[in-house]
Amino acid sequence: MAGVCCGVVPESETAAAVEQTSKSSRRRRMEVRPFKFVADAAVQPPSENGRKRQKLDLDLVLPASPRDCDNAVESSGTNKVNGDQEINEGLNSNGIVELEKELPKFGLTSVCGRRRDMEDSVSIHPSFCKLTSEAQISSDIHFFAVFDGHGCSHVAMKCRDRFHEIVKEEIEACGGEKAVEWKRTMERSFERMDMEVQQSTVDSVENPNCRCELQTPQCEAVGSTAVVAVVTQDKIIVANCGDSRAVLCQNGVALPLSDDHKPDRPDELLRIEEAGGRVIYWDGARVLGVLAMSRAIGDNYLKPFVIPEPEVTITERSSRDECLILGSDGLWDVVTNETACGVARMCLRAQKPASPPMSPDSDAVVRGAGVESSDKACWDASILLTKLALARHSTDNVSVVVVDLKENQQL
Repeated sequence: MAGVCCGVVPESETAAAVEQTSKSSRRRRMEVRPFKFVADAAVQPPSENGRKRQKLDLDLVLPASPRDCDNAVESSGTNKVNGDQEINEGLNSNGIVELEKELPKFGLTSVCGRRRDMEDSVSIHPSFCKLTSEAQISSDIHFFAVFDGHGCSHVAMKCRDRFHEIVKEEIEACGGEKAVEWKRTMERSFERMDMEVQQSTVDSVENPNCRCELQTPQCEAVGSTAVVAVVTQDKIIVANCGDSRAVLCQNGVALPLSDDHKPDRPDELLRIEEAGGRVIYWDGARVLGVLAMSRAIGDNYLKPFVIPEPEVTITERSSRDECLILGSDGLWDVVTNETACGVARMCLRAQKPASPPMSPDSDAVVRGAGVESSDKACWDASILLTKLALARHSTDNVSVVVVDLKENQQL
């Protein structure tokens, strides 16, 4: 996969864009090392004649069209189903009223950044499951998740492929809306996902980019964080395990919906020590001096100090909700919650004309997470946050998902 070099423009971007041919505007541009846009899977770039990739000296912000790039760009924005589809009601064979509504608008970007390998993964499944209330009304629920792998990519990739299926099975097993105990549902889902990771073996054919055989045959030193958001008609359920994060922008205020699991967090430090482990400060707080997070899926060699149990928050949706931001720590290490919400809010309030769905000439039409979409505002927000993280010298993979809640209050 070819590398892409993006230039990050400072706050005087508008003035610089007017005089792109002038020498002064070129001097004001900040040069960022090449980074890879990757699709939902973590893909290694092919080597060129056995040598390392050469730095591309390109002076651009984004390609004119993501489809023109040889890389699969993990950037998407959902659009309405079949254009401007209206909300319809209909009875299914079981006599349940089904509400058909437009898909949620979202944007996502995932880049390798300054890391050698891409270990992040993103999973988005609009309308992945239906929830039936006691009034026999069925509504869609939507799945958004960011997984930040460490040690290798295969745990994050397995979470990407399986997690939504497990959550769906757990939801359907609970039945109606009131029967769904969201906290228990998410805890069971994380538990099952962790068990599948422990029992699975690495298939070099299925995961050609996996380098675990170079580290340990058992692959026990591999894991992944997981921040999962399930959006229903009236709730936002967030389950977090690790140091990825979910933030809700509500009327201009940043509300964190998850709390990072760092080893030096007082309650986590106490839990680790009570289990017989230690937190050693080696380039930051680390469990046994190795892992910089206290909860994760996988990491069998660090159990029971590192656990897969998530913390779950349930937030009632409000007319004041504007957007939901999910990101790996590559974003949050250098960008505050308030700054991220400000950037996303600015993009969503720009009121740019929407690109026609499936238009080959649209610079926002991409294929990602199995969804064809064309919402440019969400895509702009996700990629601008990614560029901001890189401009602030984030040294990790950066993955960002922005969900527009303001336009989908009835979802």
